[in-house]
Amino acid sequence: IYRNLTLATRRIYCQEKDCPPIEIPNLIRFGSWIGGDRDGNPNVTTDVTRTAVRLNSLSVLKEYIRRCNGLISELTFSDRFCSPTMAFIEQLSEDDGFYETIPHSDQNKFLHEPYRRKLFIMQQRLQYNIAHLQEKLNQQTPEHGKGYQDENEFLRDLYLIRDSLISHGDSKATRGNLQDLIWLAETFGFFLTRLDIRQESAVHSEAVADIIASLQTGTDYVSLGEDEKLELLGQLASDAAFSLQRDSLNEQTLQVLQVFDAIREMRQEVSARAFGQYVISMTHQASHIMEVMFLARCCGLVSFDADSPVSGLEISPLFETIEDLEHIEPVLDKLLSSPAYRQLLKSGGNTQEVMLGYSDSAKDGGITSSAWNLYQAQKRVIAIGNRHQVHIRLFHGRGGTIGRGGGPTHEAILSQPEGTVSGQIKFTEQGEVLSFKYNNVATAVYELTMGISGMLKASAHLVQDSKPDIPEYLSIMQQLAVAGEKHFRDLTENAEGFLDYFYEATPVSEISHLNIGSRPSHRAKGDRSKSSVRAIAWVFGWAQSRQTLPAWYGLGKALDDFIQAEPGNLATLQKMYREWPFFTALMSNSQMALYLSL
Repeated sequence: IYRNLTLATRRIYCQEKDCPPIEIPNLIRFGSWIGGDRDGNPNVTTDVTRTAVRLNSLSVLKEYIRRCNGLISELTFSDRFCSPTMAFIEQLSEDDGFYETIPHSDQNKFLHEPYRRKLFIMQQRLQYNIAHLQEKLNQQTPEHGKGYQDENEFLRDLYLIRDSLISHGDSKATRGNLQDLIWLAETFGFFLTRLDIRQESAVHSEAVADIIASLQTGTDYVSLGEDEKLELLGQLASDAAFSLQRDSLNEQTLQVLQVFDAIREMRQEVSARAFGQYVISMTHQASHIMEVMFLARCCGLVSFDADSPVSGLEISPLFETIEDLEHIEPVLDKLLSSPAYRQLLKSGGNTQEVMLGYSDSAKDGGITSSAWNLYQAQKRVIAIGNRHQVHIRLFHGRGGTIGRGGGPTHEAILSQPEGTVSGQIKFTEQGEVLSFKYNNVATAVYELTMGISGMLKASAHLVQDSKPDIPEYLSIMQQLAVAGEKHFRDLTENAEGFLDYFYEATPVSEISHLNIGSRPSHRAKGDRSKSSVRAIAWVFGWAQSRQTLPAWYGLGKALDDFIQAEPGNLATLQKMYREWPFFTALMSNSQMALYLSL
């Protein structure tokens, strides 16, 4: 992907003979919440989280060893015919000291081939890291120290090799497998993927209430108003003298705190970048985000000591339902008005990530209302960030199927509101499509390439004037969303016998027994209501019965009502389809879903 992007950039922007080289930044990042998503799944314990981080690290370290072995066969330069840089020689001398401590090793191996010797010692260092990880995985007391403390030391060695080769005129040797390994190490570090943690807001609220009760201040946290909660949490979190005694806390609170302990420990053991965001599902209030900040403070991930705040945790509120999307503005406004929280944001780069849930909002109000509310929510979130001078990164919780916000990646990115993609975008790829999109090298390259090109196009407003939304189109879409949601709710919530039909006509009950989901199919066991069934099971059930209802129901009725209202409305919709990427994507995706149900 980076090679293709480099060639394309040179072809377009470096047509002159003496054009300076354009460096392609390392712009792809991978995350996961496999082993970190405990929302509704009690089986995801802190031990599971630790194991996930260690297994990820083990996988990528083994790949680095394989790549180093290939380079040993390739970089066969002799010091009799080349002169490495002094920085390289000094580091190799330090490496020799490490190498001499390895028992039964050939101390003269590659003695006059500095790059091969360097790479061989790098392999030995990586082997020490692997042995350390395996001992941890086997719950043994580590006998081995780590060869590398983190990926930065490994990258330092790779950069030294690259710069040294360039210094004696062998830059061509740096453009092949060595550059590939540098790109890999810059992307995957020693962690492979940054593990996101996810938990429901109610769990944090209960833990905070228990902690505050243990302080014996006479404060009943649950009975406080929203503003009072924010003020109290800000005061406690920013109090440098605050310390927590865990003796009187209940078991559930201790389990919540142990998650934050695991984050701190695994960052020290594997990599400072091992964890990504702490995602709060069902975020309804600003205090839900502040509660996580306070819990992180209790476990040493957040510090306000000496008036120098340090944030060791990035927190992402997740807005899922139609109601949450409508209330997103007051929640973020209150959050970003908190002095304590703003201090932490500044210490971490002044970026706030906000996750938008596609699945639950579509299950809640139908595809038309979901798509439109998400569109509006993005514009409001960016406006709030601009008002508070905070950079907002949007995290799109798209599913693989249309009913969960899926669809072609390139078109999905281009359909975002103008000005909301500013050089970066983050989105989920669900388990049901991972193998379909990424199990083959050619399709993986294609998929990521389409994502990058979509991101670049959608970010064009940073360097040129953007086109504002046409007010008429916005007004029409609002009418369609209202009509589509009403029709969807009339069927799914008000039609007698509808849920009986859902459970009889789809295999949702059987799905609940399959070991393929990240959490149970229902929020409450035995509750067959629409609010209880989770969005994944809801969409999967309809898809398995070849009805794909969540991807289209309500949209047709809304379109028909609008067309019948006035003679020229059909022509207006046709024009919208041609000119507005958002409406184009909505129609195309629903059409595709309908076709699949035939």
